[in-house]
Amino acid sequence: MSWGPVASQLCLLSQLKERSVGDKVRFLGCVISYDTSTACLALGHMYPPGTNETVLVDIELVLETIQPGLTQVGHWVNVVGYIVEEKSGTQKLSGTKASPRHVQALLIWPTGPLDIGRYEKSLEDAAARP
Repeated sequence: MSWGPVASQLCLLSQLKERSVGDKVRFLGCVISYDTSTACLALGHMYPPGTNETVLVDIELVLETIQPGLTQVGHWVNVVGYIVEEKSGTQKLSGTKASPRHVQALLIWPTGPLDIGRYEKSLEDAAARP
């Protein structure tokens, strides 16, 4: 029996909609926007091709520990956090049909040098295994 925290589930940003509220997830995404009034990052990752999934990440709990520049548009970031209910008063992101998934960040850090194709392939391969 383990007494440590629950492990996060590594997934693609596009798979977050399949996760349940309360699930602990790990994913990466590209910063689309940052709202300083709500401390929410909008992240995207257009994968698989043809998807336009976004997620809103509440970074209020980690604001004091994030690296400078992490919220700049175009930066790729890793996120570990919990799927949470949509906050009341949250608006849809422009260009999206439905409300995005919401995540409460526990950890967030830059990806550093990234081979995005290799990352996508490794998660596809993992999903294909029984």
